Amino acid sequence: MSAWVLPDHVADVLPSEARHIEELRRKLLDTARGYGYELVMPPLLEHLESLLTGTGEALDLQTFKLVDQLSGRTLGLRADTTPQVARIDAHLLGRAGLTRLCYCGPVLHTRPARPHATREPLQLGAEIYGHGGPEADLEILQLALDSLRAARVGDLQVDLADARIVNSLLQAETLSDALRHDIHAALAIKDASAIARLTSGLSATLRNGLLALVELYGDVRVLEEAARRLPETPAITQALTQLRWLAEQIPGVAISFDLGDSRGYAYYSGMRFAIYAKGASDALARGGRYDGVGAVFGHRIDRDRPAVGFSLDLKELVAAVQPLALRAAIRAPWGHSVGLRTAIAALRSQGETVVCVLPGHESEIDEFHCDRELTEAAGQWVVQAL
Repeated sequence: MSAWVLPDHVADVLPSEARHIEELRRKLLDTARGYGYELVMPPLLEHLESLLTGTGEALDLQTFKLVDQLSGRTLGLRADTTPQVARIDAHLLGRAGLTRLCYCGPVLHTRPARPHATREPLQLGAEIYGHGGPEADLEILQLALDSLRAARVGDLQVDLADARIVNSLLQAETLSDALRHDIHAALAIKDASAIARLTSGLSATLRNGLLALVELYGDVRVLEEAARRLPETPAITQALTQLRWLAEQIPGVAISFDLGDSRGYAYYSGMRFAIYAKGASDALARGGRYDGVGAVFGHRIDRDRPAVGFSLDLKELVAAVQPLALRAAIRAPWGHSVGLRTAIAALRSQGETVVCVLPGHESEIDEFHCDRELTEAAGQWVVQAL
């Protein structure tokens, strides 16, 4: 095998795609800044126990591990940035009030999340800490939508769910971790026969509620049907009320509901969403509420704070949108005269791209699509259209 062959599901990003990714990164971070989110840059690797504290088994299996030659301790390469941002909020910032943070950086996965996916996503996200009300849920959802609009993604559809619905049903009885896991797995693929088998020895209320969830997906009418078919617990009632309110706050966007969606059940504590676009094979952005994610990082104070956020993979996003128009550049001759160098420097300081044609390369392909040229006229360097 050639030494230059990259590992499976890892790839170089070549100039045109890299330019597009960088332009999207800037647009989306500027969108988050417009909402008041502060940028943080967590390290790519940390002590393993810090990366995995408070997370589930799935993240452990997705994390590359290595030994630190300085300390001998086990390090991990982050598979998700959210635990790191929670650590920053809880342990480093320690603010008592609201905190809005955003980030963008690579994460590494031991296995691809799905066929043809990269193992090195470029994760961008935003999170609010310190507010437990639905107002923060709405802000995060609006920011996620505006981020995709900034990337010129059209025909957006939001799929809403709430972890409290399934959790409320399951908390009514004492279940083993293995049985709980199997029930969630059956709900994820809407396998009614498996749910009936798994709950055969449990109460009729739990069994009927779970079987109803298999069918509770669709438009807003699903919420009315859920109110009739599910037990009237405070958590379920609140979840249905807040889902309806949230959908009403984002007019002009297609909304669907999947009340049995329990993906990330060990992580999410409330509302969760996925945003899809026409032609995309999977959700372009996912998010939701994960209260208490920073509690394990508290230092002499209680940091069990409410939290809600979203994230997306810029590499997946760039494959789903049209490239932004390349800003045309200015072609300039190579030379060492003071006047020429001064003119080039002045143009670059104004934000122009000036490509100097090195000797012997005059006939090569113009990758920057120069539409102007710097030429000398009457002793002055001037820009002329090509």
